[in-house]
Amino acid sequence: MKGNGIILFTKYLLNFMFCTGILVAASLPFTLKVAGEYYSEELEAHYISMLFIFLMSAICGLVIVYQLRKMIGTVIGRNCFSDVNTKSLRIMEAAAFLITVLFFIKLFLLPTPATFIIVLTFFIAGLFSHVLSLVFSEAIKYKEENDLTI
Repeated sequence: MKGNGIILFTKYLLNFMFCTGILVAASLPFTLKVAGEYYSEELEAHYISMLFIFLMSAICGLVIVYQLRKMIGTVIGRNCFSDVNTKSLRIMEAAAFLITVLFFIKLFLLPTPATFIIVLTFFIAGLFSHVLSLVFSEAIKYKEENDLTI
């Protein structure tokens, strides 16, 4: 398969992101407390709600990376157009839209320009995942029809 190097790099990058994401999520109660003390009094004032938003977003991010790891596995196994990938894309869509909702709520608690950018980014990512899942569904149908005619 052409591009094996980039595929393997992507696989290892996703593995690294997943492992470090777990560490970041686990350390959130501590790091958010420290950030509240040294960075912003507002962050300290909204500690519980920010912890909930960031922790739920971290879990959603881990779900997205986990699904990407599953999808890269199908690429390596040369079985890209499968229902497994369609399901992964739908799960990623739900996770991206949940992050969108969480950060939209954050806009009312602690508004920042970065928060607005995160809302837009994950809204677009959710739409992208939705459309791509529809494309994969159609591609699977065509593939199955082709397999039957041969």
